[in-house]
Amino acid sequence: MGIKTKEEYIESIRALKPTAYMFGERLTNPVDNPRIRAGIEATAATYEMANKPENKDLFITTSPLINEPVNRFTLPPSSIEDLVARVKVNRKMANYVGTCHQRCTGLDCLSTLAIVTYDIDKKYGTKYNENFTEFLKYMQKNDLTGNACVTDVKGNRSLNPHEQVDKDMFVRVVEKRDDGIVVRGAKAHQTGSLSSHEIIALPTRAMGKNDADYALAFAVPSDTKGVIHVVGRSSLDMRELDGCDIGNVYYSKYCPTIIFDDVFVPWNRVFMCGETEFASEMVVRFSSFHRQSHGGCKSGKIDCMIGAALTMMDYNGTAKTSHLKQKVIDMIHRAETLYGCCLASSYEGKKEPSGHYFIDTVLANASKLHEGKEMAEATRLMIDACGGFVADLPSDRDFANPEIGGLLKKYLKAVDTVPVENRIKMYRLTEKMAMESADTISDIHGGGSPEAHRVTIFRETDTESKKKAAKRLAGIEE
Repeated sequence: MGIKTKEEYIESIRALKPTAYMFGERLTNPVDNPRIRAGIEATAATYEMANKPENKDLFITTSPLINEPVNRFTLPPSSIEDLVARVKVNRKMANYVGTCHQRCTGLDCLSTLAIVTYDIDKKYGTKYNENFTEFLKYMQKNDLTGNACVTDVKGNRSLNPHEQVDKDMFVRVVEKRDDGIVVRGAKAHQTGSLSSHEIIALPTRAMGKNDADYALAFAVPSDTKGVIHVVGRSSLDMRELDGCDIGNVYYSKYCPTIIFDDVFVPWNRVFMCGETEFASEMVVRFSSFHRQSHGGCKSGKIDCMIGAALTMMDYNGTAKTSHLKQKVIDMIHRAETLYGCCLASSYEGKKEPSGHYFIDTVLANASKLHEGKEMAEATRLMIDACGGFVADLPSDRDFANPEIGGLLKKYLKAVDTVPVENRIKMYRLTEKMAMESADTISDIHGGGSPEAHRVTIFRETDTESKKKAAKRLAGIEE
């Protein structure tokens, strides 16, 4: 079928019939629900951008697997160039939508499975890599979007999966059949699951020998029987549903909880089942790929925040104010540090036995740790440069009210040459970028907690070589 257009993508999502709930009611038409549609539009932009002539060299490449042009969001990296392109594509996408485009997680899953299924097969003689390869061909030929279904609800965090009082706190196998397995459990924070064709499940943590039922990787269509999407709340969701005051009117982010209510998975869509010692590799590979993705994405979002700050300075008459210009410079250096760190993790990548490439984990995690702190600071700087109306601008319905609308427009005018309507729209955008909770919280917890980033950095760093260098310089012989 080749590269989908934006319109073809949206219609392909419309053709699915997922079981979905929001605010206590079942969604019969997620595609046309204003809140879900804003997320679908963000993912649709990955198709729109790929079809722009000026982007094709970056977004589209030839798959060595099917020898056809594919969107890079379906291509596990097979070279350093592919690793670098992941970062560049994500920055360009975030710069375009100003929020999460929701498609990088599926690629992170594909990139992980391309490596780990090979490693499992090499040890056990299983056919997981064969299963995955056929699934990947299907994803590429149909230009599909995958959702990374990773974060289990976890129950009591002090207990291992098999120790939980309720055994379903981590997704597990409850039945094995000749034709497949039945799985039960729930995954939280599932960014864009209703914008996705496929749900790709990976383990969320390392597993012990007694956790074999939980060492699972598989894929099912997002409308599979027993898969239930429950869309969570966010800071601006009622404005989306009411059709007002959203700021960025095109794109948004939503993160359902997915329940697997005894879902059947055929064996040819199972990529790991019981090989507990590979769960940790699966987690490290995915989380590192995803933390690399974040660096490209969030540097692109800071680009939008910089643009909003500079534009508001123009609109407010503060463009020449030196301390505000310094704040913009501070935002720029944060964006470029994030971007540079992720590019470095790509250039330091290595070829794996499977033939695919993996990034430098220390640099990828350093980028994510930096993001968790510095995105908040970039947001603070944007608000500082823009002013207090980021917080409490009157409603657009007040501006439309014939009794007070004219007065509001009179008193919210700033620079004479700038239409007051433009100033109001830009304030709304800055409010959304500052207050969109689903995206802001992912700056900290996306791809794992900050502590997980620190643990990975220390575990993956060659500390012995650093000690050896210090001892040599001190004249200590061993």
